Amino acid sequence: MRNLKHLFDNNRQWSQKMSELDPSFFPTLAAQQSPQYLWVGCADSRVPANEIIGLLPGEVFVHRNIANAVIHTDLNCLSVLQYGIEVLKVKHVIVCGHYGCGGVRVAMQTQEFGLIDNWLRHLKDIYQKHEAVLDTLPDEQRFDRFCELNVIEQVYNVCHTTIVQGAWRRGQSLSIHGWIYGLQDGLLKDLGVTITQPDEISALYRMAVKS
Repeated sequence: MRNLKHLFDNNRQWSQKMSELDPSFFPTLAAQQSPQYLWVGCADSRVPANEIIGLLPGEVFVHRNIANAVIHTDLNCLSVLQYGIEVLKVKHVIVCGHYGCGGVRVAMQTQEFGLIDNWLRHLKDIYQKHEAVLDTLPDEQRFDRFCELNVIEQVYNVCHTTIVQGAWRRGQSLSIHGWIYGLQDGLLKDLGVTITQPDEISALYRMAVKS
């Protein structure tokens, strides 16, 4: 099955359905995109950005990678941030992790997995930073809390990019949010770390980590 015919069939059905619901949908979408939201999420196939927040194509600009990491040397992620913030003028950047994240679980282990170990080294640094608290928790609770702490740290990383700092200096309205998604119930949880200006970074960061 070289051409994956069933996927093309699905696509035609979806296109027809969208056109029937709104004949102007595709012409409008083709003319421009003007999303209010930039989503930085995990590449996990169970966490599709548009679907879980109930938005249509064109309403959310998306970047996904293993364990929703924001690394200051990752030109892919930084390019998405820059385009979303400076060109599309999004008003919200949402960093969304999820419980049960495979990348987070691997980062908690000591065995080798190959190339991905280099990517997840950044998460190991996060674990080491919070190790004293994390190691007091039972296994599954520790795993869940590390998933949350990873999101909080990535929000912190987003806020310290030159892109976000520049937007705030220009007076651009921009909020950075930290959320986590539950695979078991399909619900989002706000981790209580929403940053709207540079002065809020340190206080909110400390508060979120301690909660």
